[in-house]
Amino acid sequence: MLQKNRDQSPDKPQASARIDFIYLSEPDMVRAGVTDMAACVDTMEEMFGMLYHGDYRMAGVNNNSHGSVVVFPESSPFPTMPKPTPDRRFMAMPAYLGGRFGTAGMKWYGSNIENRDKGLPRSILMFILNDADTGAPLALMSANLLSAYRTGAVPGVGARHLARQNSKVVGILGPGVMAKTSLSAFMAVCPLIDTVKVKGRGKKNLDAFLAWMSETFPQITTVTVVDSVEEVVRETDIVTFCGSGATGDPSTYPTVKREWISPGTFLAMPALCNIDAGMQSPEVRNVLDNPGLYHAWFEENPKPVHNHIPAVGIRWLDLVDEGRMALDQLEDLGKIVAGDAPGRRNDDEIIMMSVGGLPVEDVAWGTVIYRNAVERGLGVSLNLWDAPMLR
Repeated sequence: MLQKNRDQSPDKPQASARIDFIYLSEPDMVRAGVTDMAACVDTMEEMFGMLYHGDYRMAGVNNNSHGSVVVFPESSPFPTMPKPTPDRRFMAMPAYLGGRFGTAGMKWYGSNIENRDKGLPRSILMFILNDADTGAPLALMSANLLSAYRTGAVPGVGARHLARQNSKVVGILGPGVMAKTSLSAFMAVCPLIDTVKVKGRGKKNLDAFLAWMSETFPQITTVTVVDSVEEVVRETDIVTFCGSGATGDPSTYPTVKREWISPGTFLAMPALCNIDAGMQSPEVRNVLDNPGLYHAWFEENPKPVHNHIPAVGIRWLDLVDEGRMALDQLEDLGKIVAGDAPGRRNDDEIIMMSVGGLPVEDVAWGTVIYRNAVERGLGVSLNLWDAPMLR
């Protein structure tokens, strides 16, 4: 892509000021490889190593913010203002990633759990990718699949380093999109998985998930629908909570109890989660996907922060703040990926990982997909200008 030459000396010709970028629809994204989970897990693993070494930036003065969110009040004098239904928000999530990526980008989305009644996804997402030098747009892309696959890939990175590689049984709470991509990532890194236990709220979502799983992973030969969180967790090698719900009261979040957990269990939690007192024991390893994100959340929100941010990693920081957990009990996935800290040390360790969702993940996977699209001639070329009117 041609950008304006920064060297304005008369003896050097200027590059064209014309800027074109590509639009990638959801079908374009699929053709560009957005659903290639094995490649996505590898990309996320590479990215976490870069995060540990600091070659990234996200929003906020701390460079670790999740993003900037618009929420709506309980009551408003303006009749057209949206009502604060669960998960109703607009959010911008910008980031920069260095290394071979060398790009910046932002995911922008609106979300409302009532979208499902209209036949729409809970969240509707777009992503813009930019040249990190000039700021010029490179691509505007449909981002629901981008976001879903990068989210699911992170538990896969965790499982690669922290689950027993002979894991066979997966327990899932919440059989939605996040469950599909998380299970896909587990299958990519733990190919011996042959059993799934799943708990859902509604028959429609549960039936759809079971049909998808049967078609996608015929090697999963044992599937059990269970009725309780305890059954999801007990006698399970890999556990993941993927359900959505209202925040505000952590006692309503699905809770993991230590007495349910067998030696060697790996728990990857990308959604609402709480823990009992037994899970606060130093014998349980607690891993954050990016410590900076959680510290930023902790700085930015009223205490206890778990009331507002339902990730289990925030519960750990609340416990640190209350003097009931030591800060050095919290580990960094990036440090593990980079080889500066151990992954799973033995078959009996219980390891829990909090998955917060990072804007830099969208930049990493979005850059890979953009470059695939250019190489494959995908997308619609759009012109920003031939020459800018103002400069």
